[in-house]
Amino acid sequence: MRVCALIVTRNRKNLLEEVLQGLKHQKRPPEAILVVDNASTDGTSELLSRVFPEVHVLRLPENLGGAMGFSVGMRWAVERRFDWVWVMDDDTVPTSEALERLFVAAEHLKRENPAVLASRVLWVDGSLHPMNYPWPKPLPIWRYLRFRSMGFPPIRWAAYSSVLIATWALERYGFPCPEFFVRTDDLEHTGRILRHEKGFWVLNSIAIHKTPTKYTPASAHPERFFYEVRNRIWAAKGPAYSPLEKALLILHLLGSTLDYLRHTGWNKGWPIIKEGVKAGFTTAPDWKGCGAQVR
Repeated sequence: MRVCALIVTRNRKNLLEEVLQGLKHQKRPPEAILVVDNASTDGTSELLSRVFPEVHVLRLPENLGGAMGFSVGMRWAVERRFDWVWVMDDDTVPTSEALERLFVAAEHLKRENPAVLASRVLWVDGSLHPMNYPWPKPLPIWRYLRFRSMGFPPIRWAAYSSVLIATWALERYGFPCPEFFVRTDDLEHTGRILRHEKGFWVLNSIAIHKTPTKYTPASAHPERFFYEVRNRIWAAKGPAYSPLEKALLILHLLGSTLDYLRHTGWNKGWPIIKEGVKAGFTTAPDWKGCGAQVR
């Protein structure tokens, strides 16, 4: 099975170097590493050519967002007939056994034909990172408990932080929608795949998400919270989730919005929320353009 590791980066040269060193020292290394550079200006290009000449690099002409970077990178891997794409952020460092354990899980779960396998992502203090906790798929409960006892709880969606995605699933269900720019593109995309296919959280495959703080959506910068609001509404309007799941997405967004207002205050927070809601209901991604099956 051929694996392409995919990292999208933007002005995080030092962290990117840690990620790439982590990939180079995998017990089961990927067959190829692809970095999509979102027009970095911090010397990322020089680092890649000097220290990592074996890495494939796609340099975008301007910062087109993480969603575009992941979309371009996944299409690159599918065109070159890789079997899996191992997707991660440029601040997510995999432990040396991360990929090997994902493949051990894939072998154990062969009869399930998994489309998505997600690592357990920790913050630097060893606790679970709240931004990378997959949404479980608890029903039917007997099935969930059986796989949970094996160390592979079934999941409904996963973040792009050390997640293995089968390329056959990309060919069947499409790619991330570039219009999302940042935030929720992974929730929508993996949710779109796992509405029809099976995914699992591999608890003994570990990656470290080296964010400055153990942040949540509600603690985001105002520009990013705009995308959180707009993109959650887009996900709730799109083909990835059932009506009940869409209601849960909106309830979760409501909770994050109230938490965000508590952090920022009404005067600062409400204009961002209002713009996000307006954009979410009056615009939409090109679902067909990203390969989504829209019914």
